[in-house]
Amino acid sequence: MRQEILTFIKKHHLLKEGTTVIAGVSGGPDSMALLHFLNTIKQEWELTVIAASVDHQLRGEESLSDLQYVKRICEAWGIEFVGASLDVPAYQVKHKLGTEVAAREVRYRFFAEQMERYHADYLALGHHGDDQIETMLMKLARTASSSALTGIPVQRAFSTGMIIRPFLCVNKSMLETYCKKNQIEVRLDPTNEETDYTRNYYRNKIVPLIKERNDNIHRTAQHLSETLAEDEKYLREAAREMVNELIAFHAENKTASFDGNLFKNRAHALQRRAFHLILNYLYNDLPKDLSYTHEEQFFALLQRDEGNTQIDFPNGLKLENTYGKIIFYFSNHSKAPNSQPYSFLLDIPGKLELPGGSTITANFVEKHIAQDQFSHTFFTEQVVLPLHIRTRLPGDRMSWDGLNGSKKLKDIFIDAKIPIGERDGWPIVTDANGTILWLIGLKKSQLNSQQENGSIIQLNFEKGDYSRNNAL
Repeated sequence: MRQEILTFIKKHHLLKEGTTVIAGVSGGPDSMALLHFLNTIKQEWELTVIAASVDHQLRGEESLSDLQYVKRICEAWGIEFVGASLDVPAYQVKHKLGTEVAAREVRYRFFAEQMERYHADYLALGHHGDDQIETMLMKLARTASSSALTGIPVQRAFSTGMIIRPFLCVNKSMLETYCKKNQIEVRLDPTNEETDYTRNYYRNKIVPLIKERNDNIHRTAQHLSETLAEDEKYLREAAREMVNELIAFHAENKTASFDGNLFKNRAHALQRRAFHLILNYLYNDLPKDLSYTHEEQFFALLQRDEGNTQIDFPNGLKLENTYGKIIFYFSNHSKAPNSQPYSFLLDIPGKLELPGGSTITANFVEKHIAQDQFSHTFFTEQVVLPLHIRTRLPGDRMSWDGLNGSKKLKDIFIDAKIPIGERDGWPIVTDANGTILWLIGLKKSQLNSQQENGSIIQLNFEKGDYSRNNAL
């Protein structure tokens, strides 16, 4: 077993020579085997080993005696010891948590404090292969996401260093044999035999049945956990790149928006992960009632290409599909940072920054130049100065070459499939008489004068950070 663990440590780079390791020790066979193992290699690896033990005050004098036992063993083995009795029942009541969750939070907070106190590099824990099996089965029973099935990580960042689990390559029976072989007395928690706790149910009822079919299941589960973690890491990185490329976030308004068609062009595996990354960005804490059914609702919403559809998510989050434009926003916020009405004078020459970060520049030029949807030129005599840039008003209409009469801006927006939430903040250029000269990005007005000479006004619009991935 020793060689198998050392091979596992080297494979995953769990330890470095000359470092400080805090071992979480309860007195049970798993943690006592861990403490003994670290003690046997500390000279070879030049490790500083410290045992940290917690009395959760859940079993009265019995749990306190476990703490005192670990202290005595550390004195006998020449290992520095730090321990504490922590009031888990009071913490549980105060924060309205289950016993297991409360005990874990209190315990890990204590471990983090000791990591900082000793400037430790590692927190070593005695989780083993059977724990891995239990964890993955528990997740399988309550989740529909493959990313949640990765199990207990071999290592992860924690406090001043890393949590490491060098025993995930062995099972409970092997650790019990190790303790007997090395004459290590262990403390047994009688609550581990009770099936009231979810993990104990799997430990005592489910895992033994699986082991009857495959006594090597702990290695199979660990291999599956590692490969799933590797695959998930790759997919999450790809999904993060997708989010950075396609999704427009606005921190102040807590919104996210994107083009649904561009989103749908990506692999479905990336779409799912991108969806969850968006939720992680918008929610401070993911709601407990958020489930895979919400994911299904999102993908059903994504498939709609016409009209306006809205669905509600927990804690006031709304998802809206407007002509293929997807917007995530909270009901107590506006959908867009530039949705409030505004009106500004446009100096010539001059540059004006609009809400949302877009800019419009006006200059006098000597001749007409090639134009696109974000530039517009016309003779000074064709308009009445000064120019204004504003948002729409009730009854706004405009005309353009080839159109008989005029058309309401509302209908232009509908024809162009502009999301409702973006229409109120859409920039419009008018002259001093209120004549609409340019519905930026969509239509340029038909000007009455046929003038061919005189000074020329050149307008240029540049998208801001918010509008870069939006319709404008």
